[in-house]
Amino acid sequence: MRSLAILDAPSNLGLRPPGDGLVPGCYKLAGALRDQGLLTRLGARDAGCVTPPRYDRGGWQPGDGVFNAAAIAGYSRVLAGRVEALLDAGEFPVVLGGECSILLGPALALARRGRYGVAYLDGHGDFRHPGNVGAVGPVGAAGGEALALVTGRGQADLTDLEGRGPYVRDTDAVVYGVRDDDAFLEELRAAGIPVWETARLRAEGPARAARAGVEHLAGLDGFWLHLDVDILDPAIMPAVDSPDPGGLDGPEFTELLATLVAAPGCVGMHVGIFDPDLDPDGRLAATLADLLVEALTRA
Repeated sequence: MRSLAILDAPSNLGLRPPGDGLVPGCYKLAGALRDQGLLTRLGARDAGCVTPPRYDRGGWQPGDGVFNAAAIAGYSRVLAGRVEALLDAGEFPVVLGGECSILLGPALALARRGRYGVAYLDGHGDFRHPGNVGAVGPVGAAGGEALALVTGRGQADLTDLEGRGPYVRDTDAVVYGVRDDDAFLEELRAAGIPVWETARLRAEGPARAARAGVEHLAGLDGFWLHLDVDILDPAIMPAVDSPDPGGLDGPEFTELLATLVAAPGCVGMHVGIFDPDLDPDGRLAATLADLLVEALTRA
């Protein structure tokens, strides 16, 4: 088993507020998983925390671009440095988010090092950008735009940090677990990004689909694994901001994740979107911790 280092990145900057005067609760993800003994169960080193800026959309209005953009950009640079230090030490970072825009940090870290890809495990395509807003609504929440941003679609203060954009080429991304009716399926495929939506993933089997994605990414310096837990069906994991039906069950999830993490090219991963505010008794945190431990100890 690889030398795991768990780093907290508890940012909620890229999500819309769940209600007036409220902030998204996914910043509590890391604490909830730590309370389930995740570090001890994985035998991981505690790599600390990258503390995010305050969540404050100010007077943002639709049409203003991505809210919290300056804060996300600054946070991504700091997170990139911390991830890069773990990679330099020969460790496998497991970053506990947070929402999906924290992918910008690892993507920037890897763009500093060479040509890397991303395996994007998510219930949604997260491909909203200025070029398709007529079909899917205005940009604003970076979490719903994360894959678009790392592939260079969107405002330059997020897509071209340090002049390194795009951090991931279209052909260097693979997507797993989006729902069969995802709004971005056709656009993702037109961009040359292989997609295993739920139906295709089930038809091929999670392990076979994972191996096909790894083969597609072969020849790169490696790849990062993005994990949004809304890839799971709401019957198992309803504590997310968009609990859409038609997701993976537990065995499908662990087989897919374990196969990808076990690939020699996988250099690290992050986990996001679980919201402990929607899990008052901790039962779902325990479920998520069990699934992660099963997958990562199999890898």
